[in-house]
Amino acid sequence: MTQPTETAPLANEGRINGLRARVFSPTALQKLLAFASLILLLVFFSFASPAFMQMDNILGILQATAVNGVLAIAATFVIITGGIDLSVGTLMTFTAVICGVFLTFWHMPMWIGIVAAIVTGALCGTVSGTLTAKMKIPPFIATLGMMMLLKGLSLVVSADKPIYFTDTENFYMISQDSLIGYFLPSVPIPNAVLILFFLAIASSITLNRTALGRYTFALGSNEEAVRLSGVNVDRWKIAIYGLGGAICGIAGLLIASRLNSAQPALGQGYELDAIAAVVIGGTSLSGGSGTILGTIIGAFIMSVLTNGLRIMSVAQEWQIVVTGLIIILAVYADILRRKKSG
Repeated sequence: MTQPTETAPLANEGRINGLRARVFSPTALQKLLAFASLILLLVFFSFASPAFMQMDNILGILQATAVNGVLAIAATFVIITGGIDLSVGTLMTFTAVICGVFLTFWHMPMWIGIVAAIVTGALCGTVSGTLTAKMKIPPFIATLGMMMLLKGLSLVVSADKPIYFTDTENFYMISQDSLIGYFLPSVPIPNAVLILFFLAIASSITLNRTALGRYTFALGSNEEAVRLSGVNVDRWKIAIYGLGGAICGIAGLLIASRLNSAQPALGQGYELDAIAAVVIGGTSLSGGSGTILGTIIGAFIMSVLTNGLRIMSVAQEWQIVVTGLIIILAVYADILRRKKSG
């Protein structure tokens, strides 16, 4: 009769130790550090420039974060598998161009253009996954080739000219309008930000509650062990790249709606910001670990930093230098984190 009383403190101690291990794990500390860095950047730029905290500038940061955040979510799935996708930026552009073809050239209903962009993204992602899984081309090379291919196709399909959505009624509302603003006029958060957060929630559930998510982590942790257990690794890898491509299609819709046009020369360079956001948020480039929450924090850091440097009149070439340094530091932090946890 006394055994439950004696074991209860041990059980409580075990739960406390488990909670402490999760709270102070390298991944959790990385997210905490990223969040603290975001707060410090906000405080610094607020004091450095009075214009930083103006509503128009804040809305601009939110719009930029929405696009980069969606791309970063797409990259997160692939990076957790231990792969990389350098084509997310140009794929975003290509899906925007395809949407423009359906809506502006062919005068299709808006919902068809939206579906076409997402399906095109999924198909292109599937091609990248097939190159990696079936043809055994290293992800870096496969997606680098896709990046150049999609950049060229965007220019060819659009005849190297922007495609404007002026004849498509309400297309701008996808990104620029504010559903929240109708109910709270003082908080005109753009729809693009709502889409980002709904997508982040759905992606987090997918990663943590579905078979696709479990295999995403498993492939990054030990792909060969997963293969030896009888799992069709190629099928899951292709599915993950396809999902990432579909998410890039959503990013294409957001940026096209924000600009009210599809700019075929836009897109290259976005992959660097997306990958930086993923790594800053604590996702390991070696695969096997990562969170959507960390990625969103990383996306906000990149947007705030870029916006703040621009407001302080820092030359664009130096902004690129800063982005490169951040990627290097984030990767080095990931290496240190893995050494500490391993």
